[in-house]
Amino acid sequence: MKKHINIILSFILIVLAFNPIQASTKDELSILFTHDMHDNFDEFTSLEGGKRHKRGGFERLLSAINKEKERDPEALLVDAGDYSMGTLYQTIYDSHSPTLRLLTRLGYDATTLGNHEFDFRTKGLTDALNTAKRYEDNPVPLIASNTKFPDTENVKDLKDAFENYGVVEDYLMIEKNNINIALIGLMGKEADSYTPTAEVVFENYIDEAKRIVKNIKDNEDYDMIVVLSHTGTHDNPKQSEDELLAKAVPELDVIISGHSHTVLEEPIIIGSTVIASAGDKANNLGTMKLSKDGSRWKLDSYEIKALTEDAYDKDTSIAPLLEEFKAAVQSEYLDTYGLTFDQVLAYSQKDFTPSNDLGDVLSEEPLGYLIADAYKYAIGLIEADGEKVDVAVTPYGVIRDSITQGDITTKDAFKVSSLGFGKDGKSGYPLISVYLSGKELKVAAEVDASIQPLQDVAQLYMSGMKYSLNTKRMIFNKVTDVSLYNNGVEEEIVDDQLYRVVANLYTGQMLGLIEDQSFGLLSVTPKDQKGNKIENLEDHIILDNHGNELKEWVALTQYLQSFEKDESGTPVIDDKYYTTHGYKEITSNGSLIERFKNPNKISLMIYGIILLLLLIIFLIIRFIIKFIKKRRNKQYT
Repeated sequence: MKKHINIILSFILIVLAFNPIQASTKDELSILFTHDMHDNFDEFTSLEGGKRHKRGGFERLLSAINKEKERDPEALLVDAGDYSMGTLYQTIYDSHSPTLRLLTRLGYDATTLGNHEFDFRTKGLTDALNTAKRYEDNPVPLIASNTKFPDTENVKDLKDAFENYGVVEDYLMIEKNNINIALIGLMGKEADSYTPTAEVVFENYIDEAKRIVKNIKDNEDYDMIVVLSHTGTHDNPKQSEDELLAKAVPELDVIISGHSHTVLEEPIIIGSTVIASAGDKANNLGTMKLSKDGSRWKLDSYEIKALTEDAYDKDTSIAPLLEEFKAAVQSEYLDTYGLTFDQVLAYSQKDFTPSNDLGDVLSEEPLGYLIADAYKYAIGLIEADGEKVDVAVTPYGVIRDSITQGDITTKDAFKVSSLGFGKDGKSGYPLISVYLSGKELKVAAEVDASIQPLQDVAQLYMSGMKYSLNTKRMIFNKVTDVSLYNNGVEEEIVDDQLYRVVANLYTGQMLGLIEDQSFGLLSVTPKDQKGNKIENLEDHIILDNHGNELKEWVALTQYLQSFEKDESGTPVIDDKYYTTHGYKEITSNGSLIERFKNPNKISLMIYGIILLLLLIIFLIIRFIIKFIKKRRNKQYT
């Protein structure tokens, strides 16, 4: 009998050796995370180390998730918002709610709202939530902890959609590996400023985090607090909202940091709080493992795993759903413009600056001028005998993707200019036509020169203008020379003359921010042809010959198809777009003469204030010296 028992025990030990049981303790937790995926369901080509790779896409993301779940089935899988808006799939945001449905199929435990989830305004988000609930019995949990509803009729339907979907408006408790995790979802201050049409109120994210943490402490048996934070980090610690959050609310264990599209190869650790970011566009999957360390948690491992074709095969189990979405995009959107999803529009001989590097420094960027020139070309097709466009403006902040060497398809062109929607309710910002005075054109050049260093989204690429600037000069007086510049011909700008300017609708709506960013010193007011202030920019949307809004991305497709064709019949982007042409002549001359010559009214005012302050300081010092001398003289008399 004893022999039989030994045999059985030996057999059990052998089985355990080949099939180790992972102990379920409250000591370890794996977290998988993404953010800012922006509807990037399909793989794309990236340039790394001089080599091109296929990477990203939800099929490859699912493969990576499954691989991590094989190692730890109890891993927490979360997303930190901006899951939508960035590819053609966004065009069915409200009718098919593609990303929420895919996050559900991929097994996400929770996500939160980013600013781009509000791009389709209140009705768009309302419809997207209701659609996801209609298609999925248990859609991915969505946490919106600092989102509040004002007592207005406009947001009643959205509030009802929150309730129908089951959006969590405080915190969500979830158990993984016998660990009780409290999940919070926050919208940050900067992200809030990017949602002017949201119609809801986002309470201060730090104050709300403090309030919610107190509720969790008072009411829950919790082991860990994780924040899905759409706030972001920044090189400047004073502007790094998630770092400020970690310092202000030290009870937080993990912050998954979205919004800034940052890739943190090493996490930021403040006190006992881990701040993690994995980058945008479903490029990577972030992974970390934590273990219990007294009353808090210790980070044992952390890795940003690139979703490249070398590392992961595609999991095609979601392919039928992707095909369903692609067919819907075609029938509900692309058919309107006579384009197909994977249609080749043109060929690029070289790589343009990667989108993540755009706007980092003040510079002339060929891609920006390609887009701006496309505006002019497309309007010329509609208005063959109409008034010419003097200047076309493209801010860096609306360029969402770049162009790599090779074929450029419809879906690629859309990704470059994917933001927003128009008065027609369809995806893509339309182009508008307005008039600015010559003086205001010069202000626009100054905005580019002076505000860009403070806020990179303000960098402007302006086809039709040429200007020189000195980075060493006084702020709001950096531009030294401005002229119109079309077809190689320079023309003086007359201050009180009106010039026709085209831009996308968003750019026009943001012109009011120039006054705010310049502390009231600069302003640009869009006008009609007679010089009257425009009250509603949507009344100045450009329509094509079929009555459709001229979308900026459609203008780009038309321009790409206009280039000279190669032997295969494919248009090839003109060589002039692979280099710069001196549209922005940037110097950094620190000599006194160059710094202070030709001051404008703003700089004269600033110099006057400085001189006044120096005079006051001089008089105070002089008074103090006289007072001291007087007291000394009294002591000796």
